[in-house]
Amino acid sequence: MKKPIVALLFILIGFSLTVNAQRPGGPPSGDGNGRPSRPGQSTPPSFDMDAGTPKGNSKITGFVIDSAVTIAVEYANVALIDQESKKVIDGTMADGNGKFQFTRVAKGTYSLKVTFIGYEDALVENVKVEKGEDIDLGTVKLAISAKVLDEVTVTGLKSIIEEKVDRLVYNAENDVTSKGGDGTDVLRKVPMLAVDLDGNLSLRGSENIRVLINNKPSTIVASSVADALKMIPADLIKTVEVITSPSAKYDAEGTTGIVNIITKRSSVQGYNLNINTGVGVRGTNLGLNGNLRVGKVGFSLGGFGRAFYNKSATELNQTTMAEAGQFKTTQTADARDFGMFGRYNLGMDVEISKSEYITGNVSFGTRNMNRDQDMLISNFTNDVLNRETNRLLDTKNSSNNVDVNLDYVKIFKPTHEWSVSTQYSQNNMVNNFDASNFTLSGESLGEQQNLNASINKEITVQTDYMMPIGQRQMFETGVKGIFREVNSDFEYLAGFGGSLEADARNPAGFLNYNQNVQAGYLSYTYTTPSKWSFKAGARYERTTIDADDSGVILDINGYDNLVPSVNISKIMKNGLAVKLAYNNRIQRPGLQQLNPNFNAANPQSIEIGNPNLEPEISNNVELGLSKSIKRNYVNLSFYARQTNNSILRLTSPSDTLAGALVTTYENIGKEQTSGLNLFGNFFLTPKWSLNGGFDLYYTYMEGQVQTLDGFEVASNNGIVIGGRMMSQISLNKGWAVQAFGGMRGNQVTLQGQRTGFGFYSLGLRKDINEKKGSLGFAFDNFLGGMTMRSTSVSPLFSQESINYIYNQNVKVTFQYKLGNMKFVAKKKTRSVNNTDGVGGGDDNPAQGGGFNR
Repeated sequence: MKKPIVALLFILIGFSLTVNAQRPGGPPSGDGNGRPSRPGQSTPPSFDMDAGTPKGNSKITGFVIDSAVTIAVEYANVALIDQESKKVIDGTMADGNGKFQFTRVAKGTYSLKVTFIGYEDALVENVKVEKGEDIDLGTVKLAISAKVLDEVTVTGLKSIIEEKVDRLVYNAENDVTSKGGDGTDVLRKVPMLAVDLDGNLSLRGSENIRVLINNKPSTIVASSVADALKMIPADLIKTVEVITSPSAKYDAEGTTGIVNIITKRSSVQGYNLNINTGVGVRGTNLGLNGNLRVGKVGFSLGGFGRAFYNKSATELNQTTMAEAGQFKTTQTADARDFGMFGRYNLGMDVEISKSEYITGNVSFGTRNMNRDQDMLISNFTNDVLNRETNRLLDTKNSSNNVDVNLDYVKIFKPTHEWSVSTQYSQNNMVNNFDASNFTLSGESLGEQQNLNASINKEITVQTDYMMPIGQRQMFETGVKGIFREVNSDFEYLAGFGGSLEADARNPAGFLNYNQNVQAGYLSYTYTTPSKWSFKAGARYERTTIDADDSGVILDINGYDNLVPSVNISKIMKNGLAVKLAYNNRIQRPGLQQLNPNFNAANPQSIEIGNPNLEPEISNNVELGLSKSIKRNYVNLSFYARQTNNSILRLTSPSDTLAGALVTTYENIGKEQTSGLNLFGNFFLTPKWSLNGGFDLYYTYMEGQVQTLDGFEVASNNGIVIGGRMMSQISLNKGWAVQAFGGMRGNQVTLQGQRTGFGFYSLGLRKDINEKKGSLGFAFDNFLGGMTMRSTSVSPLFSQESINYIYNQNVKVTFQYKLGNMKFVAKKKTRSVNNTDGVGGGDDNPAQGGGFNR
């Protein structure tokens, strides 16, 4: 076995032959390689049950669906049986779309046996295969087993949460209450994830996550994860994948793991058109998506727009200590938020031949977010009031983003491919504010304006090669280049009566930041006959940086990272699955952390980035236990994480503005986290499902903070608890009800803590016109809004901020489908039919990088 591997390595290094890549078998809907989904290509390698059986050049394909609700039965087992001898010839597993495929089938007459837990077995007989002909069986329907039925007539339910080989999958398309919302409404319900009131995403207590959209990065995510989630409509999200132990093929970025958002697409022949709209007290949306596939060419075109409106209130109380005395500030504000978001896409895929495919896609996104605040600021010196002002603040955050992808795949045989993937991504951002200050009697104290425009560009090129070695081994390798350019320009204007000039107290500046990453990886997988699975790999990344901060060349050294990963799993005889994983990850600083703009929209709480930041490095260990009992599932995971050179928020008193605090980012500490996740999915009856989870972790962090005498090492620690629960009931005549509730406990920061919060929703849906459409009603936080309190304390200051969000919502949603939206049962046919075409489906594996928060 060693000789073929060594020879193969030399071939790859020289690139003297045309290499090819392969999609690993098994359930995962993405593999991190920048390759698009294609019908029939996410199916795992089939095991040759009889090495002596003659092989031909024919093919048998089909789809497995639930007979009750006409949806795909994912990962059903399919056996190919010689009808005369009754001997099993081959076996495979359906993919995430219910599709299965047998290749190299010899001439003969066969039977196919389809099985899956909770369903009656299905037998398809008299499948006659002639030499060189391909057979399309259409759909094979599975009926729910009578052993698990509580009644004769049932309406099946697909699991909201699924655990797969290397990831947890949340099936958002089954979520009733998120209709008409955005990505934050969906991710808030995903196990292990937490989304705060500002839309910031965290995994197991850390916001350092790699976020992908259809397995690819985007500069909208690089600029702000919170803003990116608001731009993605909930109705467009099919699944959310949480990958806590990424293999070497994934970029090393994201200290706690990867969150992959998969959007809805179509891979069926014919056309379809989806209309989604909703009207609510806090938001309105309209979406239109269409797909057309004729033969070897497919097109997709879609667009979605959403407007939201909300109100909130804030309070701020802070005290700073200095040699001149004690300075105290109290601040109250009423705020009104208005935002408009849109995302539009155009895609095309072409089957060049039976073994070559090209896919292209262009996506455009836009964001306009305005917040108007009316502030009352009171300043005290040694408890004596010395000033009160009104500040009218208008904040404008907008952006437009474009992603262009072009991918090529060459398939030499099943599970043996080569791919080349390219992407260009650009995000243009504007973050401005206009402020007017008045005395309590209405006298003008002047006007101020901050203009900050940024451009984030990214080009990615990669190639991947993957090849099986025998039946139980897999070898994978690839190389990648990522070229990033960030430019940010900022200036302050000040004056009276609308006549504004450059503010000498806040000089203009700019940041030019170029980051290039060259990467390569090797990965090897071995599966034993006793169901042990070993996957080990290593990824090398070289990062170089050139940066210019307002004409000053920054001396930022390049760095090299060798990132290992090991995954070991075992399926016990009782069905218990055990997984042990280790990986090393890095987190490069994000654009928001680098931007040197002196943001004084709130003059008492100022924020500024740090372009000299270095990456943080983490080591992660995870032990997972999972078990399926009929259609029920439960998972328990233990994990530990050590992060060095942590990028932490550091707050200290301003040197120039008495009573003000300045917050920036520094590589000043380390962070240790350990905890557990418990979640499960249960079918109480065939019509009623219940799923939920519980999160608990302990965190310790330390770093340097400022004191009157300089700096000292400070630390903080605490236990964080969170959880969520969802229940869905499918009623007669197309009615469905869903309820959801979740909470997150207090969070620890280096200098204080943030209080927890809770949220809940109730949804009702009615299917109409034979499930071609639906009408829904949803209610969010209808008993009251949310309150979040943050505190920070050091020897030099104390700060408490309170944010009141009045986000009660009632919404009505409508969805309708036109065209061929389902797999419709048809008669068995015998034809020469190529089913290897690109489907534009759910596997657009990752490529590239990006500045992540």
